[in-house]
Amino acid sequence: MSLKIALIGAGAMGGAIGTRLLETGQSVQVFDLDEDRVAVLVERGAHAAPSAAAAAAASDYVVISLNSPSIVEMAVFGPDGVTMGAQKGTLIIDMSSIDPDATKAFAARAAEAGLRWVDSPLSGGAPKALTGELTLMAGGAVADVADAHLVLRHVATNYTHMGPVGAGQTTKLINQVLCGLGFLGVAEATKLALDAGVDAEKVPVALRGGRADSAILQEYMPRFATKDYRRTGRIDNMVKDLEGAQDLARRTHTAMPLTALCLEIHRMMTASGLGGEDQAALMEFFNGTKEISE
Repeated sequence: MSLKIALIGAGAMGGAIGTRLLETGQSVQVFDLDEDRVAVLVERGAHAAPSAAAAAAASDYVVISLNSPSIVEMAVFGPDGVTMGAQKGTLIIDMSSIDPDATKAFAARAAEAGLRWVDSPLSGGAPKALTGELTLMAGGAVADVADAHLVLRHVATNYTHMGPVGAGQTTKLINQVLCGLGFLGVAEATKLALDAGVDAEKVPVALRGGRADSAILQEYMPRFATKDYRRTGRIDNMVKDLEGAQDLARRTHTAMPLTALCLEIHRMMTASGLGGEDQAALMEFFNGTKEISE
């Protein structure tokens, strides 16, 4: 029996999530302000909803994939938002990457409307969403996180309950610190390999299984070496997440000097016009060039 799911947000991530849900036989009502994005999912079997409220009214679960707290707030609590259409007890699963404090505030407001909330940000990007292999970190009540898994099991192979509402978003910030530093370290090491005359594409093979091995090394060193800048993520999204991590660090009085440097390099890339490019374009920082092929 298919689940009735409203998908709010059909961008790169939302579109991949929606595609995977449709491929696994779920019934998807999709809403996005960009009609072209909606059309892509409609062609794959989704139903276009005229508003977030209408999508929620026809569904038992609401999956949100949006880019900032303000956009999430508008989609859920604004005119024709989710709360205007959802039935009491509907579970909202927010897969956006937003501030933990904003998440807690949204969950409290949703509860006043009789709705449940689980924050379940992701790691793995659109490619992993399409194959159902995302890593998800969830925050919320035990029963709600278990209920959310009925939906999320179709897009993820690793699903961990991290604690109450907001814990998922906090874990995602930790994930982004590790990823941001990882991308930067691999780019720097790639530049050294290239300058020293070592075949950088063979380095991940040589280091596989050792302590330096990682998913970022295996995927991105060959991409850095060959300037494969296919977009699977965005540098400016990393800026947003690292800024969120720094905000959290200030509140917890945590020193994060490496994260500060990583954030500034990402800001420099964004200021140079590369914010919309994939993390692979970080190689241009070390090359001192701007050679992005469309």
